[in-house]
Amino acid sequence: MPLKVQRTIMDSAKKTCVHCGDSCPDDSILSSELIFCCFGCKTVFELFNSSGLEKYYELESEPGTRMKTEGQNPSFAFLDLPEVQEKYLLFKNERISKVSLLLPQIHCSACIWLLENMNRLHPGVISSMVNFSKKNAAITYNSEDITLRELAELLSKIGYTPDFSSSKNKETSSDKSLIYKIGIAGFCFGNIMLLAFPEYLGIDKSFDKFSKFFGYLSLLLSAPVFFYAGWEYIQSAFKSIQQKYINIDVPIALGMLTLMLRSAYEIISGTGVGYFDSLAGLVFFLLLGKWFQKKSYDSLTFDRDYKSYFPIAVNKLDTASKLFSPVKIEELAIGDILEIRNGELIPADSTLVKGDALIDYSFVTGEADLAAVKNSDQIYAGGRQSGTSIQVKTKKTVNNSYLTELWNKEAFTKKEELLNLSSLSNKVSKYFTIIILLITAFTAIYWYFSDIDKLWNSVTAVLIVACPCALALSVPFTLGSSTRIFGRLGLYLKSSDAIEKMAKISSVVFDKTGTITHRNGFEVNTTCRLSDEHNSIVKALSGNSIHPLSNAINSSIKGGETEVISNFSEIAGQGISGVINGELYKLGSGSFTDSKTNDNAQNSTQVFFTENGKLLTTFYLEQTYRSGLESIITKLKTKYKLYLLSGDNDREKEKLEKWLKLNELHFDQSPADKLEFISKLQKKQEKVMMLGDGLNDAGALKQSDFGIAVSDSVHQFSPACDAILRADEFSNLDNYLLFSKKSIGIIKRSFMISFLYNIIGLSFAVTGNLSPIIAAILMPISSVTVVLFSTLATRSVAKHLFPKN
Repeated sequence: MPLKVQRTIMDSAKKTCVHCGDSCPDDSILSSELIFCCFGCKTVFELFNSSGLEKYYELESEPGTRMKTEGQNPSFAFLDLPEVQEKYLLFKNERISKVSLLLPQIHCSACIWLLENMNRLHPGVISSMVNFSKKNAAITYNSEDITLRELAELLSKIGYTPDFSSSKNKETSSDKSLIYKIGIAGFCFGNIMLLAFPEYLGIDKSFDKFSKFFGYLSLLLSAPVFFYAGWEYIQSAFKSIQQKYINIDVPIALGMLTLMLRSAYEIISGTGVGYFDSLAGLVFFLLLGKWFQKKSYDSLTFDRDYKSYFPIAVNKLDTASKLFSPVKIEELAIGDILEIRNGELIPADSTLVKGDALIDYSFVTGEADLAAVKNSDQIYAGGRQSGTSIQVKTKKTVNNSYLTELWNKEAFTKKEELLNLSSLSNKVSKYFTIIILLITAFTAIYWYFSDIDKLWNSVTAVLIVACPCALALSVPFTLGSSTRIFGRLGLYLKSSDAIEKMAKISSVVFDKTGTITHRNGFEVNTTCRLSDEHNSIVKALSGNSIHPLSNAINSSIKGGETEVISNFSEIAGQGISGVINGELYKLGSGSFTDSKTNDNAQNSTQVFFTENGKLLTTFYLEQTYRSGLESIITKLKTKYKLYLLSGDNDREKEKLEKWLKLNELHFDQSPADKLEFISKLQKKQEKVMMLGDGLNDAGALKQSDFGIAVSDSVHQFSPACDAILRADEFSNLDNYLLFSKKSIGIIKRSFMISFLYNIIGLSFAVTGNLSPIIAAILMPISSVTVVLFSTLATRSVAKHLFPKN
């Protein structure tokens, strides 16, 4: 029996269903003294209890949906047909399947909690993620344990019948409730202000006979503002207190309640005109801030097209020249032939047409198992090829929302984010609320002993004026504006919370190859000339890798690759190997190929090419560094500890030490070494930002407090990072960090403006001299002031730091 038994037994006395809250015709359907409206609700209630899901009934009052249906339950037999399954499945292999379902019955936090804990109802469900605004659930399940049909039947059984009526089930229309709430709050706010105009102008005597009527009319207009438009703030505050946690909604709810109760009392008792205009204005501006934040995120989703947000390119076959050349993935069409090399992402659902495909679907399934794919078999977007290059034919156009899902996938969410339950505003509001309550208490005590007639007015005035509407608007408006500005400047953030992380950075760690050096900026020389056959072998090997050194060597060799490679493998940061014509060839570092480095090769990176362990030649690659690197390092080293991690040898160590003067330089670093180095810095309480190319640095990027993947002409999608930096904007790195600090500074100054208004208002309130005009003016003006300040200040700072943009 759930912990909420006492409440549910009381509801039973009222003959309302414990599960869905509907009225019961009688008490004939009972279970443990609890009444249900139908056997369907009773069955679901008992199922949840037996599965350990009692908390479902603690999160909301009567959270369930009515289970009584007319006629037969819906049949999902059509889901057994393979062609129908393909229509709805996002992904499918031998064991794991993923489907996105429209569940219109989702309506509260209890629904989200239940659906994201479906694995307790059936062991075949691996994970479930709910998009509340779209009433959509993305469910990953083991198809050996539960079929799509059985999954749909299970959802229907617990009251969430999937809607398969739309062919575009994967994408539902967005929730318009916020727009409706803003419209209602704005309409009521404007009309209440109009009705209060005589009060503002002090025209009392001429309108005495209308003032009471206007007051009741304002009370009527404020009801939908309080009980519909602003009700979620009351609910949020109540749940916050239940969890013994104070968020920003607690003082807001206190202000709303005080405004509503005092205003209603004044109107009904005829002792005043109330503060309904302040109440409506408060809710209107709060909702406007939420809408702005939502629009910022929606615009980011829109900006997450492939030209600006996911800078991904792929090699596409040119039918005229019969050669592969890189193209942006938004230009792909159904039927295009793509070349996917080792480690590259499959950008769209495709079929294999050439090569041995070994696909890593860990982005989709969360499991690192490799799946072998045969010719003509389907390969899903989000998989990575492991092995030699393959050719695929696209079946669908690239789906932006699907790649966005990969970018936001929980597997790539950092542990610190999961523990960070409060935003900057919530942290401030905790202390703000305590201070306001103390001021209220002292005010009540003072007037109780001094002049009890002023106690009620003074206490309510304090709670009204202290309502932190401006405080609540500071964060969404500032971070929303900053995130959009970052995007326009070439730094694409995963979320606006990343700005706060950037502002706390104390150490910066650079990868070398492909990060502070140009990916293709190499001059390539060899110790001896290779035969045409060996050149073809080198070209074939290097053509299957996306590492910058492999790309440089591949580009330096003229002619096409004709060799067939078997047993191809690549060890990140070390080298590549494969069997060609029965011989084992390796291309990579000295330790990987068992070759001795040349100590006289100054300022060059050495890549060795061996046949069955015999050295055939050594490639010497001299790198070119990104323009403005020295200037960036000079600016950063006065504020941050700087480190360099490189998988290359230390030939350029002396040069880099004299030129860049970093804190530490480390060479011959494997991906695991880089990750461990980041961990050691964090154990010293350092906040670490890692810049890498997103290929060999995925572990270090994920481990760091803020990871940036630097993307060049052939871009790579790296969901392990917090941001993607367009390589041609690398010279702005110091200004990005400075802009993040200034954005947080703008928020703090917005807080100060809000506090200033509160101090002015409180000075009137605690002395019992607060008039309706002061309350009506201070609250909306403080909100408008903060919104304008945060928006204009953010733009002004950006214009100063980035004048060319």
